[in-house]
Amino acid sequence: MVTKDEVADLIKIPESNRIERTISINNTDKFSEAICAFANDFPNTGMTGYLLIGVKDEGGLSGLKVTDQILKNIGGLRSEGNILPQPVMTIEAFSFPDGDVIVIEVQPSSFTPVRYKGRTWIRVGPRKAIANETEERILTEKRASNAATFDMRACIGASLKDMKLDLFSSFYLPKAIAPEILKNDTRNVREQLASLRFYDLKYDCPTNAGILMFGINPEYYMPGAYVQHVQFGGLTMGANIINENKFTGDYITILSKLDAFIETSVVQKRPVPVSVLREETVRNYPYWAIRELVMNAVMHRDYESNTPTRFYEFANRLEIMNPGGLYGNANPENFPTVNAYRNPVVAEAMKILGYVNRFSRGVIRVQEELEENGNKKAMFNLSKITVFEVLVTNAVEQVKKEWKTDDITPQVTPQVIQNTPPVAPQDTPPVTPQVKSLLEVLTEELGRTELQEKLGLKDKRNFNELYLNPALEQGFVERKFPDKPNSRLQKYLITEKGKQYK
Repeated sequence: MVTKDEVADLIKIPESNRIERTISINNTDKFSEAICAFANDFPNTGMTGYLLIGVKDEGGLSGLKVTDQILKNIGGLRSEGNILPQPVMTIEAFSFPDGDVIVIEVQPSSFTPVRYKGRTWIRVGPRKAIANETEERILTEKRASNAATFDMRACIGASLKDMKLDLFSSFYLPKAIAPEILKNDTRNVREQLASLRFYDLKYDCPTNAGILMFGINPEYYMPGAYVQHVQFGGLTMGANIINENKFTGDYITILSKLDAFIETSVVQKRPVPVSVLREETVRNYPYWAIRELVMNAVMHRDYESNTPTRFYEFANRLEIMNPGGLYGNANPENFPTVNAYRNPVVAEAMKILGYVNRFSRGVIRVQEELEENGNKKAMFNLSKITVFEVLVTNAVEQVKKEWKTDDITPQVTPQVIQNTPPVAPQDTPPVTPQVKSLLEVLTEELGRTELQEKLGLKDKRNFNELYLNPALEQGFVERKFPDKPNSRLQKYLITEKGKQYK
């Protein structure tokens, strides 16, 4: 970290490709753009960049008084997920006679291009600007030479024919790149994929992340790239199997299906007698917490392993296990406050798709959600070197006191049961972004082809799997001729239930 004497020298040095000054304390867009530009290190100096807050353009101090809240707000810039991939940065405040100075020190990224809200910012001398196509290509090539993580490596043997390009171009790209940038983008699909780390131009093939996110059959290249769900009727894997599912295919589809499955099939509410005269409705698991744990397992797993991500339901608990233990700087002593990303491209894609809300806080919020729902805190098994395992107890079974295991014996006293607050009925499940898009364009009865045209989709299978079928299954859309589902004259109408989301 920079010293106070070094900061005093930086204040006097004119702005350059490594130094930017500002007197604003609230312009987080300006701060984030500067951080993004320093992380991209377009001049390729390999040196740290400094954003000095509380310093005038000419070098004098503004008289800033730093508070804990100001530091907290600025510290959130890294974890809020608008700068992707996450930059390596430190923040420190220094006091001088004429005022305080906040120094944001940014390290050059190995995973360029780094974007802020879909825009790639760079520094050319003292000025900051949005990178053009040529400049983005240079950053992409620089990143290729530094690629180290598995998801960024070339998937040798794969080609564009192995990818659902319509899923990338029509669905993902508009979410990842700002509209005005995309409007003027003349690059071919290979270059667009490469700029988001889904394609390796050197080897002319998709990266492993590209195959995972948009591959027609990711399992062909990564045999463990699926989620195995099993519901057992008892307390051990020796019990009868009630239900079994395999979530496989491209991750755009898998993540959407997992999200809906957790919400509609795993999370349940039941009336539980807590006295002779009274019942309470108890939810077995909070939806968001389980969703977060499963998504984390998918995001952090080791894709070089042939073992699937495992999602097992028992009568009294859930067990979620993914191959690959704690990664990088994370260890049992600092978990969960320190995190590192084994698959930074997959993590970035999941943030863009809305399956990761805020980096570095997921586990803490999971524990809060579980406690609010009446569950015990999730238990993480960090002792297994090759896998990461988490266990969540069932709140319904905990209240009923109907289960026992050798490892977990819940202690529920009559006082706890009596004081357990009733769980409010769950609202109507939230609609996926794809289904919501469908509902917005369904203003009159329309056929499948007409709906695809309105949504700008070309792939029939993608449309059916992500848009139409979920909308039908959840009762938001209905067929005009329900007894002839495959009729060439079939039309689709929005239901009263679906109209509430328009």
